[in-house]
Amino acid sequence: MSRKELLSKIGLRQDGRRAEELRRIRCKLGVFTQPDGSAYLEQGLTKVLAAVYGPHQVRGGRSKAQHDAAIINCQFSMAVFSTGERKKRPRGDRKSTEISIHLHQALLAAVKVELYPWSQIDVYVEVLHADGGVFPACVNAATLALIDAGIPLKEYVCACTASLANNNVAMVDISNQEETLGGPVLTVVALPMSAKIVHMEMSQRFHLDHLPKVLNLALQGCKDIKAILDDVVRQHVKDIGSSTGWSQTNRKQ
Repeated sequence: MSRKELLSKIGLRQDGRRAEELRRIRCKLGVFTQPDGSAYLEQGLTKVLAAVYGPHQVRGGRSKAQHDAAIINCQFSMAVFSTGERKKRPRGDRKSTEISIHLHQALLAAVKVELYPWSQIDVYVEVLHADGGVFPACVNAATLALIDAGIPLKEYVCACTASLANNNVAMVDISNQEETLGGPVLTVVALPMSAKIVHMEMSQRFHLDHLPKVLNLALQGCKDIKAILDDVVRQHVKDIGSSTGWSQTNRKQ
């Protein structure tokens, strides 16, 4: 397989996955005790921590609050060791600010902010290791942290990437190596249950003939990720119930 061929003759990628196969996702809720909600997520070698505080009183006084909905404050940052090269400005740079805005847009589509007027919800996301699909991993981790905090959601909000390999074959969940060697990458944030696209971004332009299949594969990736996250949430709730005796009491009733 040559440097530019992202798929071998037998249809395998350089990390052994097939074109439509996600990277391994490992995640856990409740990794911290101080925040109201927290989560850790690994998507391939990309590793992300997310923490949620709130709902709480709006900082800056009641004059900055919204009378009919909560304010969602999002902050994205990358650890100085996350990319293998020391970052001079681990947070507050232009890229971090842009991702924070996109994260806010994604979460605003899912959180039932109308239930918390005059309130604020803070979401902090820290990338520990970056290996492609950083923003999607942050969205997925933030979703878990919000669920752990007990914040009501309309539904899961999930994100995934997709691109084209040699012979114009669509690939899902793009790694850093594939981002570097391959062509344009499409990032999609969606509400999988309602098939609503919240955010879509292209690193480069796709030809119109190829965009539909890349978009459909990214949406399918969001659905597959949602199923994985949902299994983790259900297991987490079950484990909490077992540790508190809630599930045993419920069975006796």
